[in-house]
Amino acid sequence: MSAEAVFSLQNQSSTVDYNGKIPVEHLDYGYIEKCKDVKYLEKILRVLRSGDEGIYPHLINFCESHLEKLDPRSRALRKENPVATAASLSKDEWSQIVDELQTWQIETKKNETSLKQQSLFDDLVKENMPPVRGSNCSIPLSQTSVPKEKRKSSKHTLPRDYRDWDKFDVEKECEMIDRIVDRNDPPVIINTGHPKIKTKVDASLLTQQEKLLLANCEKDKGNEAFRANDYEESVAYYSRSLSIIPTVAAHNNRAQAEINLKNWHNAMRDCQRVLELEPGNMKALLRRATVHHHMGNFQMAAEDLRMVLREEPQNATAAKLLSETEGKIQECQPEQQQRKGKKILIQEVEEDKDETKAEQTACPVEPSQPVGGEESSATPVERGDMGNAQKKPHGRGDGGPHSESNNTHHGHWRSKVGNSDKYKVTQESKEKVSNGTSKRGSTASVQADQSSSSKGMSVGGNAGETVNLDAPCGALPPPLARLKNEGNLLFKNGQFADALEKYSQAIQGYTDSGLDSPEDLCILYSNRAACYLKDGNSQDCIQDCTRALELQPFSLKPLLRRAMAYESLERYRKAYVDYKTVLQIDISVQAAHDSVNRITRLLIEQDGTEWREKLPEIPLVPLSAQQHRREEPPSAEVLQARAEKAAREAEKKAEVRFTALKQEGNDFVKKGQYQDALGKYTECLKLKPEECAIYTNRALCYLKLERFTEAKQDCDAALKLEPTNKKAFYRRAMANKGLKDYLACSSDLQEVLQQDPNVQEAEKELEEVTVLLRQSLANASPAKPRKMVPITEVEGDEETTAVPNSESSCRGEDITINLQPTNAYEFGQALNAACSSGNTAACAALLASTTPEMLPKLLSNQLDGHTISIIMQALDSHLLEKDPNLVYQHLNHLHTADRFSVVLMLLEKDERRHMTQLFEHLSAVESTEFTKNDVQNLANKYI
Repeated sequence: MSAEAVFSLQNQSSTVDYNGKIPVEHLDYGYIEKCKDVKYLEKILRVLRSGDEGIYPHLINFCESHLEKLDPRSRALRKENPVATAASLSKDEWSQIVDELQTWQIETKKNETSLKQQSLFDDLVKENMPPVRGSNCSIPLSQTSVPKEKRKSSKHTLPRDYRDWDKFDVEKECEMIDRIVDRNDPPVIINTGHPKIKTKVDASLLTQQEKLLLANCEKDKGNEAFRANDYEESVAYYSRSLSIIPTVAAHNNRAQAEINLKNWHNAMRDCQRVLELEPGNMKALLRRATVHHHMGNFQMAAEDLRMVLREEPQNATAAKLLSETEGKIQECQPEQQQRKGKKILIQEVEEDKDETKAEQTACPVEPSQPVGGEESSATPVERGDMGNAQKKPHGRGDGGPHSESNNTHHGHWRSKVGNSDKYKVTQESKEKVSNGTSKRGSTASVQADQSSSSKGMSVGGNAGETVNLDAPCGALPPPLARLKNEGNLLFKNGQFADALEKYSQAIQGYTDSGLDSPEDLCILYSNRAACYLKDGNSQDCIQDCTRALELQPFSLKPLLRRAMAYESLERYRKAYVDYKTVLQIDISVQAAHDSVNRITRLLIEQDGTEWREKLPEIPLVPLSAQQHRREEPPSAEVLQARAEKAAREAEKKAEVRFTALKQEGNDFVKKGQYQDALGKYTECLKLKPEECAIYTNRALCYLKLERFTEAKQDCDAALKLEPTNKKAFYRRAMANKGLKDYLACSSDLQEVLQQDPNVQEAEKELEEVTVLLRQSLANASPAKPRKMVPITEVEGDEETTAVPNSESSCRGEDITINLQPTNAYEFGQALNAACSSGNTAACAALLASTTPEMLPKLLSNQLDGHTISIIMQALDSHLLEKDPNLVYQHLNHLHTADRFSVVLMLLEKDERRHMTQLFEHLSAVESTEFTKNDVQNLANKYI
C-alpha cells in the first residue's frame, strides 16, 4: 500500500487515537512528511526513539526535522545532556569545582559546630514548646509518650495454640500494662490558662545578622498571633523580638496589641519609644492619639491627629477619631466654664480649736481679691495674705502633690479642689497662693492637679467627680502609678498619713525597680514632703525637698515647701534664700512676696541693719528655669511664624470649603438644578477668584438658564486666566450664538477645532452657525445699495444725482483718501472709502504705503469678504507688475489677520476666482525673494 493510500485512510478516520498503539504503517517517510498533527508526530517520534519497532536513525532525524518545522518549541525535540564528569571538563575547571565543594563543606561543618555550641538553641530545644493555638495541653519535646524500650519489638512470644490461650491471665496482664504506663509515661501538662512564653531572649552570643534574623522571626510569630486575635501571645512575641533588637515596627505592633488589650500605659510607652526612634512616625502618632482619647486627654489626642492629617489628609481613621475628639472637647468646655464661675473665699476658725472640729464659712469674692486663711506655725506676728499667724501643724491644702501632667517642674500650677462641699477657692488663688501652713481644713495653698479620674470612686464626697487610679504617671509602671494616684486622692481628701504611706511605697518600688526617671522620682519626693508639711514634720519635709531638688534643680514646689518648713522651724535665713529663689523662678508667686516681706522684718529685728551679710548665698537661677522670662512678648520671628501658621490653616479651611462647594455645585448640575449650582459656584469664586474651572462651570449654568451675556462674561474671564481653555471657547461660542453674534460664534468654534479637530459637537455647531451667518448676511445685503443710492429717495434731475457719484469717485482717486494712516481706525476709514467706491487704484496706493507686517494689525477685526476681494483685485491689477515682492509679502501676512479663516469660508465664487487668478499670476513671476514652490505653499492657505 502506498503512502498516499495510507494517509488517505488515516484522514478518513474521524479522530486520532492518541492513547492507542501507533500502527507500523505510520512509521513511514511519506506518512510523516504529510502528517500535520504535532501531537501525533511527537508520539511517532517517541516510538521511533524507543526502538520497539527497530532502530531507524535516518527516519528519526527526518521525523525530528519535520516536527521542528511544525512546532520548533515542541517538548519532544528536547534532548537530555549527559551528566558532567571529570572526563567532560578540563582539568582546571574540574579542580576549581572540587575546591569550591570542599570549601563549602568545611564552612558548613564550622557553622553547624558553632550553632551546636550556643546555649540559646539548646535552651530552645529543652524548653516546652507552646501548644497549638486553641489547645490546652503540651508535652515536653525531650520526652515521648512511648518509652524507647517499648518501641522495640516485644521479647514475649505470643501464644501459639489454644492451650496457651487458656493459660493467659487477662487481668494480670492488664495490671502489668497499667503499672508500666504509670511508671514510664511522662505526665501531660495541662494548661489551665494561657501558656507562659518567655518575653526575653538571651542573644548575647549571636552575631548581628543572626540577631536580626531571630528578631524578625519572633516578630512574624507576633504578627501571626495578632491576626488570630491572640493579642496576649502577640505581645509576648513582640517583646521577645524587642529584647533581641529594638525596632520601630515591633514597638508599633506591640502598641496596637496593647491597645486591643486596653493596656493604655504600655501602649503609650511603646508609642513614645517609636517617636524617639523615628520622630513623625504616622502610625505611632495615630496610636498615641487613640490612647490619649481613651484616657481622656482629648486635647493631646487632637494635636496628634492634626499632625497625622497634615501629612495624610486622606486618612479616614484619623479624620473620624478627630471629629469624635473635638466633640468630646466641646462637651467638656461648658463644664470648665461652669467651674470657673464658682469663686469663694476661705475663712478659718481662730486659735487652737481641734482640727477635726474646725468649721469654715465661705463668702463669695471677686477674682482679683487676694485669698488668705492659713494660720502659720512660724511667727508670732499677725497673719498676712499668706496667713502665717500662729505656730500650728500644717493643715489641709498646704502644697498638695504635683500634677501628673506637670512633668517639668516649672509649669503652671493648677488644682482641682477635693471635697467641694466644704472648700472652694478661686482660680486666681490657685495660681498665686502656695503652700501656706495652716490647720487641717484649709485649702488656700497649691494642691495637686488631679487630672486623673476614678472608676467608680468619688473625690472628696463629690459624687459627680471621679478619678481613674490607673491613669499613667510619666514613665512610672502601672503599679507605681496607681500608688501615686491613690496618694493624690488621699491627700485631696485630707488623709495625709495614708497619702504619705502610699508615696513612700511608690518611692521604695521605684528604687527596687531600677527605673531611670528623675522627673517622676522628684514628684514623689515633693508630694511626700507636702504630706510631712501638713503633719508638722518639717525636718522630714526639708529632707525630701532637698532630695527632689538634687534630682531636678530649681523645681518650684520643692523650693517653696522647703522654705515653709524652714520658716516653721524659725530658720529664717534659709527660708529667705529659698523664697528669693522661688521669686527668681516665677515672680508672680504672691505667697513668696508676702513671706519675703515678713521674714525681712524679722531678720532686721533679729540681726539689725547688717542682716544681709549673715545670709547664705542666694543661688542664681538660669534663664531656662525662669518662668516669668518665658512670658515676655514673642519676637517678630515668632509672630511671623504664628501668622504664617494661621494663614496656612486658613488656606486649608478655605481649600476644604472650596472643594465641598464645588462638589455640591457639580451634584446640582448633574441633577439639572442649575440655579442652585450657580449659587455654589459663585461662593467658590469668592474663595478662589482665580480658578478657571469654576468660571467655565458657572458659564454652563448661565447657558442652561439662557443668560447668555453673563455666560460670555464668565468665558472671557476664564480665557484671561487660561487663554487656551477649550471649554471656555466652546461655551462662549454658544453664548454668542444665543446673542445672535454668529461671526464671533464661528470664530470661537474654529478655535476649538484648531485645538482638537475631533470635537464633533463643535463641527456640527460650526455647520449650523455658518448657515445662519450666510442667512444673516444675505438678509442684510439689500440694505447697502439703498444707502449708497440716494436717487430713490431724493427728487431731482439726473445731473443732481450724478454729481455725488462723480465726486465720490474723485475722492477715491484724489488726496481725500488718507494714504498714510497712523492707527487702525484711520486705516479702516481709508480702506472702507476705497472699497465702497470700488476704487482698486486707491486701495493699491494704500497697500503700497503700508508695511506688510503692520497689515494684520491695521485690519484688526474689520476684515470681511468684500474687503478681501478688493485687496486681491488691487494687488493683481496695480501692484503685481510694479512690485511682485511687495504683493508676496502682503499675502504672506494677510492670512494671519483676525477672523481670516472665518471670512475665507464665507467667500463667494467670484471672490474666490479673483484670489485664484492672483496666485496664478504671482506664480508666473520670476523673483529672487520667492520661488514658485513658495507661492504654491502660500496659495494652500488661501484656496
